[in-house]
Amino acid sequence: MKLQRYDKSYIKDYGETPEGYITVTVPITRPGVFPYQRQDGTVQMEAKLPDEIFSDRTIRSARSKPVTDEHPNEPVTIDNYQTYAKGMSHTDARVEDLKLYVSMTITDKDLIQKIYDGKREISIGFMSDVVAESGTYNGQQYEYVQRNIEINHIAIVDQGRAGPEVAIRSDSDAWQIDSDNKNNQLKGGNSKMAKIKIKGTEYEVDDAVKAHIEELAAKKEKEKEQKGDSVDTLIGRIDALEAKLEAKEEELEIAKKNAFSEDEMNAKVQARITLIEAAKPLLGDSFDFIGKSDREIKEAVIATTKSDFKGDGKSDDYINAFFDATVEGVQSKGYSSTGANNAFTGDAANSDKELEELKNKRLNMRK
Repeated sequence: MKLQRYDKSYIKDYGETPEGYITVTVPITRPGVFPYQRQDGTVQMEAKLPDEIFSDRTIRSARSKPVTDEHPNEPVTIDNYQTYAKGMSHTDARVEDLKLYVSMTITDKDLIQKIYDGKREISIGFMSDVVAESGTYNGQQYEYVQRNIEINHIAIVDQGRAGPEVAIRSDSDAWQIDSDNKNNQLKGGNSKMAKIKIKGTEYEVDDAVKAHIEELAAKKEKEKEQKGDSVDTLIGRIDALEAKLEAKEEELEIAKKNAFSEDEMNAKVQARITLIEAAKPLLGDSFDFIGKSDREIKEAVIATTKSDFKGDGKSDDYINAFFDATVEGVQSKGYSSTGANNAFTGDAANSDKELEELKNKRLNMRK
């Protein structure tokens, strides 16, 4: 995991452009061994070795990087460049006198005024891997080495530090100890640590660490909400399917009630055949039985013997009795739909009276 750190140097000379900008050329980092104090009180020495800070990778990383007013609490990227950038480094990064130099242009009016007023220290913000590796450099022992150093931004600060400063660490929070050259003693970092509470215990952490933890917590909460939305959506779909299933079950139950059993169907088919056979002698072969209800067939039969018959308003019992009486008359008198013995010929002069008697007889039998 890469750690964000800071280093410093000084603006000694600067020049103005016709636009009012300020350009400077400064050494931004150098090899060395620097002390770090961890929260448990222990101190570890970390080395910035020449083969790392003078590598092509690190030199290229110093080119075209944003200049900021103090260090932001996060790496500068395209997403926050407009917020933090006050200028830009040039593409002339190079190694001179065992230091990494680069020139830069400050374009922000307020920061330029601060430089005129004496704010002239430079502190680079960079990411690096901190690897456990012991050794000595220029007679100083170290326990860790900064590897894969990549410069992120160059900050103009009121007071820089004698070496790198830890902004984010994975195992614990730490801060750079400044070197007091007058008495050769180590003093703690001068930045006030942010506080965060974890499982009821309050810890002091770097601002960037706190921001990172809060970002992770917010991300976790968002994922939780999104998961909850998905569950609610799924439950809603299940409820809708259950409602649809219940409706289908009700339809099936109604269909079962309205459906005929095999015996009932056979009985109805037989009754239909019997009806057609009884009606056919009076209605003839030309009558179309298809699509006609039983009542319509019966009314058509009755009309063959009573031309002015109207079934409107009559009950099914009335129609059934009248039809039975008509059929009995046909069967007993030998009426047919055509021929000399037609129900409407003179040969059937007494048919109306006889049919009426049969009809009344059937009605009496149904009472």
